[in-house]
Amino acid sequence: MKELIEILPSDGENNEKGVVCAANESRFTSANYSEPLTAFTVGWKDPENIEDLLNFIAPVIHVGKRFEFKKADNAQAFLSENDDVRAIGSAFKTVDFTGTSVMAKTFNKGLTIRVDHDDVAGDDWRERYVQLLLRRLYRNELRRAIAALNSSTTPIPKVWGGETGSHNPDSDIRVELSNAADITGVRPNRIIYGEGVWDLRSDVYDTQSTAAAQRAATLSMGDLAHKLFVDEIRVFSARYQSSPTNKARIVGNDVYLFYTQNDIVKDEPANIKRFVTPIDGSNFRVYLEEHSKFTDLTVEHYSNIIVTSEGGIKWLTVTAGSGE
Repeated sequence: MKELIEILPSDGENNEKGVVCAANESRFTSANYSEPLTAFTVGWKDPENIEDLLNFIAPVIHVGKRFEFKKADNAQAFLSENDDVRAIGSAFKTVDFTGTSVMAKTFNKGLTIRVDHDDVAGDDWRERYVQLLLRRLYRNELRRAIAALNSSTTPIPKVWGGETGSHNPDSDIRVELSNAADITGVRPNRIIYGEGVWDLRSDVYDTQSTAAAQRAATLSMGDLAHKLFVDEIRVFSARYQSSPTNKARIVGNDVYLFYTQNDIVKDEPANIKRFVTPIDGSNFRVYLEEHSKFTDLTVEHYSNIIVTSEGGIKWLTVTAGSGE
């Protein structure tokens, strides 16, 4: 998380107008709290669908600021006995299922922007700046989710296309789905392709003249998910400003295979979850600090993205092969 904060200037009394800063805790006072703008965040829909991408990786679990969850011993779910037959007058064999209890907490995160009153237009300018901060906070969380996947497993290098590369990228995915199921007993049900990898997959099949390759080239994401026996596939093309003049892809030339589901509780099996602490019924709170010539707007939230089960996550790093 540290690398996402260091690129932001400090929030202080001399903020430049229009510059987003890491929020200062001193702004989080009851006097500055804005109930109308906080209510606005509840019904707000992200036009860039970054929230939807984030929930695809790490579904929301509502918890207190400090919480406990169990990391179950996956092997126990697949133990098998040959002595489960009850003898006359005896009880059935007793088995125990245990798990490791983990204490954790959600972290307070937020951003502030200073808006000069000479730059405002229309009655909804406050809502428009709140939207800007919400999108940026979601983008930060999406980067954290990808970083969490990266830190939980070792990358598997693959070469697609060319003389020495794979001529069947889908076969590479099937093999790793099966390998993941051998580790955990549960086949990954979601796949993320980076935009460049999805294009490379298409290029590999487009250059082959076989009927099978041509069919593979025309598969939609839904068709490919059905073929690979997974629930859903997403192609991530979201980007962030990595420097003053450059943008970078949040998901590079990578493919991620993992297991999770929407609407789960904190102890259900899943590879990754996003624990969120609601505040007064909302996942976000907004603070408004008015001055004579400018207004400071702050949006805060409490969250923690945790890989709750490392086994079974697969991360493929894909490069293009040399020419035929």
